[in-house]
Amino acid sequence: DDLLVEALGSPARLLVALDGIADPHILGAIARSTAAFGGAGILLPARRSAGVTPAAWRASAGAFASVEVAQVTNLARTLAAAQSQGFFVIGLAGDASASITEVAQHFADVPVILAIGAEGDGLSRLLSERSDQLAQIPMPGGFESLNASVAAGIALFTITAARELP
Repeated sequence: DDLLVEALGSPARLLVALDGIADPHILGAIARSTAAFGGAGILLPARRSAGVTPAAWRASAGAFASVEVAQVTNLARTLAAAQSQGFFVIGLAGDASASITEVAQHFADVPVILAIGAEGDGLSRLLSERSDQLAQIPMPGGFESLNASVAAGIALFTITAARELP
């Protein structure tokens, strides 16, 4: 609850929710991107998730010093509570019909939680259903998916860029 309130008051009004990210290096890299693009924090499920370990801290290059992390019992319920407070949830999904650019522009003026799933599995069914909009990163090079931390960086940049447009 404290992180949601803090994010609502931050200039970016942006959080990241991680679904099944078990690699501490990927968690650290996502924390670094979250900090770089002004995100207020990261929501992690208590189970099936990497924690803020020394390896994650090193991979974050110190970003955990400026990015809050909240470990939650049930990520879907936490997102529902956030939505009731005015957040919109954008879920990254390779098979989504809308691009992250379109979705970021649509949600440019509201608080956003970017939900990212694990490589291979993607977002869980519950988080996909909980998302207000699913978005994909167009990849004209023909690859099927990206590393979760790379996808997070691209999506966070796109959301931030959409908010800076007149």
